[in-house]
Amino acid sequence: MGPVSEPIRPRRRGRLARSAAAFAALLGLASYVAFHQMTGSTGAPRCSVGSGDNRYEFTPEQASNAATISAVGTTRGLPERAVTIALATALQESALRNIEHGDRDSLGLFQQRPSQGWGTPEQIMDPVYSAGKFYAGLEKVPGYSRMPLTVAAQKVQRSGFPQAYAKHEPDATLLSAALTGRSPAALTCTASVAKGRPGDPEQVREELVRAFGEKAAPKAVTGGPSAGRSASEPPVLVVPVRAATGAGSAPGAGSDERRGWELAQWAVARADALRVTEVSFGDRVWRAGEAGGGWSKSSGTVAGGGDSVRMRLAQ
Repeated sequence: MGPVSEPIRPRRRGRLARSAAAFAALLGLASYVAFHQMTGSTGAPRCSVGSGDNRYEFTPEQASNAATISAVGTTRGLPERAVTIALATALQESALRNIEHGDRDSLGLFQQRPSQGWGTPEQIMDPVYSAGKFYAGLEKVPGYSRMPLTVAAQKVQRSGFPQAYAKHEPDATLLSAALTGRSPAALTCTASVAKGRPGDPEQVREELVRAFGEKAAPKAVTGGPSAGRSASEPPVLVVPVRAATGAGSAPGAGSDERRGWELAQWAVARADALRVTEVSFGDRVWRAGEAGGGWSKSSGTVAGGGDSVRMRLAQ
């Protein structure tokens, strides 16, 4: 029996080891799920627009850059089509990342080259500046809004791969519809801003003005530890909607509701970078801590309603 039993023991030990490893893995998975359920963690922050097969998912960094590109375009008074062209171009050139490298001396969201007169490296690495330079080039193209997207983009970029822009048009269209406010509550994001550094109202104000102009400056800031405000309440910025419309708004985007959604979804797209924990407009509210990262009906009347967008910051 000795020769027969000898091979059995290693196999049995192997089975026991595998069973122990599997049990440990299951225990670890259960602990992970329990931890995330107790803490409300939603995993790595993500953003999305669209639904089903017609859906685009991206990171908060990409969302922040896309929101800046859109805001610069509408503030120049350009139509949604111009924003779609700009977003598709940046998707192709940099995947909506503000990168410090590229072909030869290409830099930034649109891979613009200092040696070709696009600006200094420091200027090109500023998303507001680089988006403005792209739109300035696009505005010089007669009839760009009626051209195929790839043709319009190529006339500005002069790329070695002119057909590459076309494949990004569906995603760029979803993004531009949300970020220009035409599709309300279409942009959803999760954000991990519950802990860490507090939000800075002055930084948010500065970014709003850089992207949308002085008309988008908050008309009030409540809460927060600064002088004259209660330290027990997180800062809340109240951004007027009506004052942000008119001159400088995109054609066809003149309604207060559309402008409000443009500002609200800009805030959600930039929530991770600017430490925004809650955005409300009309009867909808977005909260960073909610697992789906989407918009929900507010439980009560939102102060300001459709007259202003409210942005609550991390404390």
